[in-house]
Amino acid sequence: VRRIVLQGTPMVLADTVGFVRDLPHELVAAFRSTLSEAREADLLLHVIDAADPLREERSRQVDAVLAEIGAGDIPQLLVYNKVDRLGVPARHDQPHAGDHPDEAAVRERVWISAREREGLDLLRGALGRRLGLRRLQGELRLPPDAGRLRARLHEVDAIRGESHDEAGWTLAID
Repeated sequence: VRRIVLQGTPMVLADTVGFVRDLPHELVAAFRSTLSEAREADLLLHVIDAADPLREERSRQVDAVLAEIGAGDIPQLLVYNKVDRLGVPARHDQPHAGDHPDEAAVRERVWISAREREGLDLLRGALGRRLGLRRLQGELRLPPDAGRLRARLHEVDAIRGESHDEAGWTLAID
């Protein structure tokens, strides 16, 4: 489990157990507590080895296990990693409403190379949009007794500049 801040919004990422082909039911039962994290998620990042020739088959297996544990309806963002091995650039495939009759079969995909750090900005952008995050920039005036709020804004790394006078703080926020 790791805490991150995305566009000023704190989030928790939980890495559940990896999936293998034909995961035995006993293992699903043994890892049920770990997998239960998925049932509580707002969004699942399904990380897929883009260079794996069996990637579609493995993705279907993951979907089957997610359905089995009651997480099949949680929205997913498909993250295809290792595009450097395919020799293709990072990209973001976003389905458009009405393009496909079976919308469930068409999901948003981000193609990245974690090793080469390619496409990570595309992934951050997709996460922000999927989680409804908006970027707000401007100036904020806080009275002297709002120190706790000022500290919280620093904690989420939203302050880009500040000044202080007898009337309080003026903060440049992003």
